[in-house]
Amino acid sequence: MEAEVDKLELMIMDFGFGFQKADSDLDYIQYRLEYELKTNQPDSADLELSPLTEEEKTVIEQLKSHITDL
Repeated sequence: MEAEVDKLELMIMDFGFGFQKADSDLDYIQYRLEYELKTNQPDSADLELSPLTEEEKTVIEQLKSHITDL
């Protein structure tokens, strides 16, 4: 029985780390896109965040709240 509990705990931990990796991957992609925009189009340095970016932030916050529940 204890081995099964240990296995479930490992699965839950892996699930949580998967979200953290996805979060860091999204951060990196956002950073790279902003960098590319700024370097390829210098006058675009004053771009505002799109509504999609705001939605992504909301999703990230929701994912973080679910991770803390684990």
